[in-house]
Amino acid sequence: MSIIIRNSFLPADDPEKSLAFYRDTLGFEVRGDVGYGNMRWITVGPKDQPETSIVLHPPAADPGITDVERQTIAELMAKGTYAGIVLATEDLSGTFDRVQASGAEVVQEPMDQPYGVRDCAFRDPAGTMVRINQL
Repeated sequence: MSIIIRNSFLPADDPEKSLAFYRDTLGFEVRGDVGYGNMRWITVGPKDQPETSIVLHPPAADPGITDVERQTIAELMAKGTYAGIVLATEDLSGTFDRVQASGAEVVQEPMDQPYGVRDCAFRDPAGTMVRINQL
């Protein structure tokens, strides 16, 4: 059996800012941009990995979510604890410099972790924790 990761979903409360971060800063290609009313679902992914995508979606768009749950989601996003993703690159220092120059919130500069990984961390425009590991 072979299972791959096809799509991962990350919240995007400001689609234009999120698109700029993932497309312009990280260099992902846009694979889809679907609107419905005032909401957008934007699919992005690494150019050399067409089978793997991230869908930037409106948080709490599910009509079954209550107002209290929407407020909780908004609070968790503001704290940066609602979602997270780990990416990897062969050039951690160069990637860090590029992301930092974009104005993204730096959470952690590149460092060697005690568990054997060298990484850094940022928050995307929606507050999502983005960790980037050195390959």
